[in-house]
Amino acid sequence: MNGVGNGGDVIGISNRLGDVLGNAVEAKLLREVKQHPAKVNHLAIIMDGNRRFAWSKALETNIGHKMGKMKLEQVLDWVLELEIHYFTVYALSTENLSRAEDELDGLFNLYIEGLKDIANDERIHENRVRVQIIGRRELLPKSVNEAIDYAENKTADYDNFTFTVCLAYGSREEMLDAIKSIADDHRTGNLSLDSIDEEEVSKRLYTGKMPDPDLVIRTSGEERISNFLLWQMAYTELYFTDVFWPSFSKKELLKAIQTYQARKRRFGE
Repeated sequence: MNGVGNGGDVIGISNRLGDVLGNAVEAKLLREVKQHPAKVNHLAIIMDGNRRFAWSKALETNIGHKMGKMKLEQVLDWVLELEIHYFTVYALSTENLSRAEDELDGLFNLYIEGLKDIANDERIHENRVRVQIIGRRELLPKSVNEAIDYAENKTADYDNFTFTVCLAYGSREEMLDAIKSIADDHRTGNLSLDSIDEEEVSKRLYTGKMPDPDLVIRTSGEERISNFLLWQMAYTELYFTDVFWPSFSKKELLKAIQTYQARKRRFGE
């Protein structure tokens, strides 16, 4: 029994030492990121890997989605700490709407719960975070739209930070809506052909009042952008990580931002 106890003590000390070292590395990264002159003003994340995380742990799919929701709440804390003023997440694509009905029902319930939690969260009101949802709302159930209205109305007057959730979103659909709006205004004589430029298109997108993303992170090891902010990402820096979204850590976020800070953005020059 003494041998087992001693071994346990050694393992315990080793684990605690690992935690201390890990925290020290994270604190160092945080200081370096915050002190660097290059700031991320708009961060976007493709939150990928909830299902594969669950399957890798022999868990039900809905558990992976629940853990993904919890991770988003945690990441929002880190974003506020880093004073990133625009934070956009890809939660549900238009293509995702073809998934099994029981999985979608579980996701919709999580969105309702999450939006209400966010709208009532003290952090949101203390930091004056405006919450907005973009996408094809008409494709979402009435209950989800009611939760969207609740969150948006409770934060409509805030302007320090903007937290955007993309639900039933597809960038091609977004661009089509902008094109139709421009075509209609041109047809009625309210917009001349010479007035149609990049700025005119940008302001008609769902993100029209936001700057383009500086950095887009995608989790889970996939290296594609999957119909996400195609127009807006013309000169965005991309960062891909192998970790599934529920396992995404503060250290991984700081590494992504540090990688962004080390790059020289040329904007096509």
